[in-house]
Amino acid sequence: MNKKHFIPRPEHPIKESFGRLAHALTELKEDKKVLLFLVAFFFYIDGVYTIIDMATAYGSALGLDTTGLLLALLTTQIVAFPFALLFGYLSKKYKTDLLIQICIIAYTGIALFAIQLDKQWEFWLLAVCVGMFQGGVQALSRSYFAKIIPPEKSGEYFGLFDICGKGASFLGTSLVSIVTQLTGHMNLGVGVISVMFIIGIFFFRRQARVE
Repeated sequence: MNKKHFIPRPEHPIKESFGRLAHALTELKEDKKVLLFLVAFFFYIDGVYTIIDMATAYGSALGLDTTGLLLALLTTQIVAFPFALLFGYLSKKYKTDLLIQICIIAYTGIALFAIQLDKQWEFWLLAVCVGMFQGGVQALSRSYFAKIIPPEKSGEYFGLFDICGKGASFLGTSLVSIVTQLTGHMNLGVGVISVMFIIGIFFFRRQARVE
């Protein structure tokens, strides 16, 4: 009669999960490439999420038509799917780190373009451009991260990756709010998001040089 093998359950799963994450954080000091990537990812993905989260509020503040804004955001999601597949195809022909840098540079241009945005068609153009790189930068970042981390520690490292991704939703919006309040112009507040991408690509290029 075959015996069934059971994997013992940890007595305190939540405590042990946080313990593994804490241990992974201490090990990052010795893995400079992964550490620099996580810093880069935190900044540029914060910029991506800020643009997505504040798009409707920004358009409304400029007096753009509400129905048009919602349709433009829907267009972003429609455009994102085929372009995510396209970037998946391109990743087989070109280096993933190159494609990520292209996405970050494109988002920097999008943030700078938003400074002068004041027309409905410009918002539609912005929505299409965001959709072109939204799915790509997220999927490529995850794929690249999987390549540079130790396979035996993927659970702990991807826990840190998810924390950086989900936790990077406050810095960009805070910057936009502060600059908007200080200058009285939301255009400049949105334009400051470009700083997030510049910092992101700076750290990304640094980690790319680490063997």
